[in-house]
Amino acid sequence: MARAAAAVAVLVVAFAAAATAQMESCNTELPFVLVGNYSGLACQPVWNNFVLRYHQDKNNVLRVVLSTMYSTGWVGMGFSRDGLMVGSSAMVGWIGRKGLPHVKQFSLRGKTSGKVVANRGFLVSNDRDHTVVVQQARIYLAFQLKFSYRLTSQHIILAFGSSIPVNNKLTKHQDKTSFTFDFTTGKTFTDGSFPYGLRRAHGALNLFAWGVLLPIGAILARYFRRMDPLWFYLHVGIQFVGFIIGLAGVVAGVALYNKIQADIPAHRGLGIFILVLGILQILAFFLRPNTDSKYRKYWNWYHHWSGRLLLFFAAVNIVLGIHVGGGDNSWKIGYGFNLAILLLAVIGLEFMLWTRWSKDSEPTPSY
Repeated sequence: MARAAAAVAVLVVAFAAAATAQMESCNTELPFVLVGNYSGLACQPVWNNFVLRYHQDKNNVLRVVLSTMYSTGWVGMGFSRDGLMVGSSAMVGWIGRKGLPHVKQFSLRGKTSGKVVANRGFLVSNDRDHTVVVQQARIYLAFQLKFSYRLTSQHIILAFGSSIPVNNKLTKHQDKTSFTFDFTTGKTFTDGSFPYGLRRAHGALNLFAWGVLLPIGAILARYFRRMDPLWFYLHVGIQFVGFIIGLAGVVAGVALYNKIQADIPAHRGLGIFILVLGILQILAFFLRPNTDSKYRKYWNWYHHWSGRLLLFFAAVNIVLGIHVGGGDNSWKIGYGFNLAILLLAVIGLEFMLWTRWSKDSEPTPSY
């Protein structure tokens, strides 16, 4: 069990490292082909590994370079009048199937692909000034826009998709965010149209339920059996409360998805799988046979291994959720500290348990 706990720790840490590796920053130099027209820009990280470089001259021409990690698909930056996707216009760039760069303006008239219309929108631009460059697994979307006024606070939408557009048809975004950006100060403000409170509730409820309460309940069941029957009542009570809080977190996640339509299949898929395992654990309480039943060993296998799978995938999904949700360092440090304490406790208690078992199994000395 100690080796299993160590393996879980290595897998979770490796997953977190892979999810956050190679983050784009302002220290990354622009590709050489962009230096001529896009040098001297201010720079600000804005979301996940998205970096915004910008400059607005005295003629109200805004030069922009949006960069992020890239393998395939498209990247877009939308300008909205009210913070919502519908009604906004976006500059979108991608590398086509033949390796050619593409930059188009799109009018976002609805949430379906048919209502995202290419070569339309209220942004005034010169197509000759636009370009897309991919260098060292990063995409740089560079464009220039002309405004009739000096741009200050502006509602911005960022999005990306994993599929290459065909015939200028954008596939549904894999993820997106919205915020207000002040082009005079470089400060970012959350948009009231985005349900940040709901996102925090979803994250906090699930982290506390699946990442704190349920592991504690499992620890009680494995290592404190000598405190019979107290361990059983504590185990059942904590797991039931954890499941109810986790279910509330799932409901918050469904409500969040209905509002922002974020397409994060890995996070959603794992969440559904974890919820199913949680329901199976609740059913296990009602299906628990007597200790002398011939079915008891099968019930033990079902209960123990579904619980272990639940805790492992819950840890992975919490790390993934913090990453895709753009959680700041307080979320990462907080959960990392919690995970480290739980794993150290498991390793220590497992060592004590095996030591006690080895002593109990020693043959009784003869006198």
